[in-house]
Amino acid sequence: MKLLLCAAALLLSGCSVFGHSGVDDAPYTLITADKPQNIEVRRYDTMVLVSTSMSGDGRNSAFRKLFRYIGGENAGNTAIAMTAPVLMGEQAAAKGEKIAMTAPVLMTGSGTDAMMSFVMPKNFTLQSTPKPTNPDVKVSELTNYRVAAIQFSGTLSRRNVEKYSKQLQDWMAANGYTAAGTPIEAGYNGPLTLPMLRRNEILIALN
Repeated sequence: MKLLLCAAALLLSGCSVFGHSGVDDAPYTLITADKPQNIEVRRYDTMVLVSTSMSGDGRNSAFRKLFRYIGGENAGNTAIAMTAPVLMGEQAAAKGEKIAMTAPVLMTGSGTDAMMSFVMPKNFTLQSTPKPTNPDVKVSELTNYRVAAIQFSGTLSRRNVEKYSKQLQDWMAANGYTAAGTPIEAGYNGPLTLPMLRRNEILIALN
């Protein structure tokens, strides 16, 4: 699966201008780190995703569907408090299990193949994740997902994405790593966070 991570900046109203999101990150194992270049090689053992298409009405429509899912539009029976607020004012249309937000948010492909995904909290498995009541929302799982990642501040502008993608690709080539996918964009802060204090990343899946 090719993953393009959307800025969690669009999602988290709990973030301050100083960069704290109050939202758990998807857990991973650090394999190696090049601190001077802000590069890491990581392994995400398991990530459960809920996903929907971004074709048609685009990112905003996809986000609303996924937000309603974690807000209770699912087949769960137990109310679970969300661990962080989300930048949306609407309430879920259906009663069900409320699910904590986890950063980052994933997007894949382009055009009619474009998908957006939320990462479920670490205690959720493919079997225990509540079934979506909206047929446009799907549940899937990534296992043994190994990536190279480079971290930077500022914004996820095209210029920055191209710059840091190349820097990461050059580092991979020099260190014997082979890409298994296209560069991934990742953002972890809310829209109020000052650009110089934002955490952005480019990730590339590894063979």
